[in-house]
Amino acid sequence: MNVAVVMGGYSDESVISLRSGQLILTNLDASKYNAFEVHVLLNEWYCLVSDVKYPINKADFSFTKDNQIITFDVVVNTVHGTPGEDGHLQAYWELVNLPYTGCNFYQSALTFNKRDTLSVLSKFDIPKAQSIYLSKGDAIDGQEVADQLGLPFFVKPNQSGSSLGVSMVSTLDDFQKALDFAFKEDNDILIESYLNGREVSVGVIKYKGETKVMGITEILSQNNFFDYEAKYLGKSEEITPANLSEELKNRVEETAKKVYEALGMTGFSRTDFIIMNDIPHFIEINTNPGLSPQSIFPQQASHLKMAMVDLLENEINLALQRKPIWKK
Repeated sequence: MNVAVVMGGYSDESVISLRSGQLILTNLDASKYNAFEVHVLLNEWYCLVSDVKYPINKADFSFTKDNQIITFDVVVNTVHGTPGEDGHLQAYWELVNLPYTGCNFYQSALTFNKRDTLSVLSKFDIPKAQSIYLSKGDAIDGQEVADQLGLPFFVKPNQSGSSLGVSMVSTLDDFQKALDFAFKEDNDILIESYLNGREVSVGVIKYKGETKVMGITEILSQNNFFDYEAKYLGKSEEITPANLSEELKNRVEETAKKVYEALGMTGFSRTDFIIMNDIPHFIEINTNPGLSPQSIFPQQASHLKMAMVDLLENEINLALQRKPIWKK
């Protein structure tokens, strides 16, 4: 079976995606799959074979090597950010009738949009921060924001990952700088109240027909929050499993499952919470969690003694079982 391991993307997260893709390439069962390294980048799509780039034919996601057209049976998607985590590639693969791992294009688009995700989850009574939604060009009064949300507060791009463009504002002197930083990533932003508590990240998957929690990791950032530097440059301590009471552990796990199912998820995911007053408050969900050596999801799999080769096998089976949405 020919498997395209797709990595890269159009955003600053492409560097992280390339690391994730390498982990997947080394963990696919070589006795079952012919794995191909496929890069989807802003300026070119290609399959890399023996350091030679073969352009991808976007009409059917194939490539030609030695006058032979090579097609894929399934895609393992590890593109972080756009276009692989926001629904664009998923919709394209649906159109060319190519199975792919992870959630479908609607769930991808929904969960990549922080505002819309929060709106859906509000119907399921999931605790979360107070928030204000703004678009570029809107009139913004920093004092009104501080009066409504309190200080400090967070400024985030509405559609972005890996904490890119996220700032904590402790004084209003920093507000304009935070706005500029966020608007570089997206034309829409969220301003959220600060939740003073313990940060945890919870891996959740669909495994053998059931929603399964992979583990709970507590994050102790050396910075003010779990930003890009803390996530990928070693500026944090990640404790797996988190040291929680049995009651609190069960509460976090049940909330994480509730979020996963409420959003109609399949595939790998990682959901972040702040535990405040023993109540897990939803921060965000990642539908293509990082799989680089520094990433949380592989740490949880290792602690659970679940081999990545088996998890990928499960993902591929789910992809092959799912019919394109237009065939349902």
